Amino acid sequence: MKVFSFAVTALLIATSAGAGTSPTIRGEYVEARTAEVFAGGCIMSSEAETIGREAVLAWRIADGSYDGVKLDGLTIVAAVAGDRNLGIREIGGEAPSVVRAAVIVDERATEAQRRALVRLAAAMSRGLLDNVVDVSAAPITFTSTAHGVRVTARDASLSVQRHVHHDPNCGAMQWFHPFAAGTSAALALAETHVFSGRALGTRWSDPHKKSAFVGAFSY
Repeated sequence: MKVFSFAVTALLIATSAGAGTSPTIRGEYVEARTAEVFAGGCIMSSEAETIGREAVLAWRIADGSYDGVKLDGLTIVAAVAGDRNLGIREIGGEAPSVVRAAVIVDERATEAQRRALVRLAAAMSRGLLDNVVDVSAAPITFTSTAHGVRVTARDASLSVQRHVHHDPNCGAMQWFHPFAAGTSAALALAETHVFSGRALGTRWSDPHKKSAFVGAFSY
């Protein structure tokens, strides 16, 4: 594992608007959170304020540039933790007041590419990556098949099944949508969802939940 550091504020400067460019970039996206995104009303009303404070998000770039930096074939993973349900604002709740993020970038990337990857993820995350407390470089695997997606990146790992079987008699519905902008993602089953690092002051393992989205992004 390689660890690198630079001023976090510098990482978040020059998003797409600030850079004065119109970047075109596309690839695959997956996320899982510590709350069901598809559940019955009773479960949601009883748990929405107490769970869903953590998530792992991952982008694998197929091709394209951001801020003039080519990012073809690279991957970035972010683990985030807040003081309340990260998506609760979608159903009328109060948005988190504090969200901290730990970011893992592809170790194959140059320093310029690493900076661009972090800026890209911050721009797409709708504010979830405004407070990055740790950035590191490590080997990342992002394996995508017709059945699902597996991601491993140092302290974070996801195994997401694309096909979700649901009994329509149970009365559940989809409550939330993907965190990231520019995504076209479908509901998925998180078979594995783990963050074991220390940077966020919390760790989690939240498997076997309808708590994930998987699909594509274009930004």
